[in-house]
Amino acid sequence: MTSRERVLNAFAHEKTDHVPINYMANGGINDRLKKHFGVSPGGELDLVDHLHVDFRGMGAPYTGPRLHFGDTAKGINADPLWGQRTRRVNHKYGSYEDNVEFPLLDADEQAVAGYPMPDPDDFDYDKALAWCKAERLGRNRAIFAGGAGLGDVINVNGRLRGMEQALIDLYTDDPAGALLTDRRLAIELRVTERLLERCKGYIDFLWMGEDLGTQRGPMISLELYRREIKPRHKPFIDLAKSYGLPVMLHCCGASSFAFEDFIELGIDAVDTLQPEAAGMSPEIIKRDFGGRLAFHGGVSTAGPLAFGSVEETIADVLHTLDVYTPGGGYMFSPAHMIQDNSPTENVVAMYRTVLEYQL
Repeated sequence: MTSRERVLNAFAHEKTDHVPINYMANGGINDRLKKHFGVSPGGELDLVDHLHVDFRGMGAPYTGPRLHFGDTAKGINADPLWGQRTRRVNHKYGSYEDNVEFPLLDADEQAVAGYPMPDPDDFDYDKALAWCKAERLGRNRAIFAGGAGLGDVINVNGRLRGMEQALIDLYTDDPAGALLTDRRLAIELRVTERLLERCKGYIDFLWMGEDLGTQRGPMISLELYRREIKPRHKPFIDLAKSYGLPVMLHCCGASSFAFEDFIELGIDAVDTLQPEAAGMSPEIIKRDFGGRLAFHGGVSTAGPLAFGSVEETIADVLHTLDVYTPGGGYMFSPAHMIQDNSPTENVVAMYRTVLEYQL
């Protein structure tokens, strides 16, 4: 099977030659894996070939003016399109970008209405099509548009208004928060629509995201999800379906409280399946939703992979596979980015185990 066939069969709960494989990791472990496999520092595609990855994401490159700027004197970086402001934080296991300022924290409707956002015309959809054609002639991985942040309400608003204010916005239906959400999503939807149309026949599925859970339980109520988020996700899902594409939704934490609504919306697969979160064990998820949703993820990045031995990592991977693979519909992936504290030998064993697993 090609990677593309393997992934599409998994979405359809049909037989595959082996479980589709995906990979997500922080920079430190990524560099160590390259060294382990003898891959050059810039050889991202060579690394994923060694790991037999079946997925590849794409988007239309932005060609417009830079809309937001950081503050180099303070070491503050800014996302050039949306303006999230971060600072690089180093720790003993690696580094990450930490949100340090929230440009719309105290903004009213007028300020949100005037906040610079990208124009859908300022993306190169022709270059996206050329990229898709080259990928199809090459490794022929399953191509997805979007990603874990597409259509997201809580996280992205939290990076612009602060997480506390972003949640208050939802509960109170704050006009400034609602306008921020609707302006952003209207742009994202239009860009996605033009991308799917220009690259018709090459994109295999749409990937969206919305974190709804914590480790201990839901972040918001089902009622609030249905009132504020579900209607805003529906146009993205309807758009994908109009092109015959399956949809996968990234959703962290204890999020299964909303899975029945995901099915009703037409979502085909859920991503992360964080096993240590409340009610998210593989046995519970497979029992309650197997055959109705496909699954992507499920291997904890805070369990044996990070803190155990090679043998414990292999046992954890085999357990995950044994629960999720019967009947099809499973795509192997870490539940989150593999963290830099994961031993290289554990990560190598993880990918060797899934490749050798007999369905």
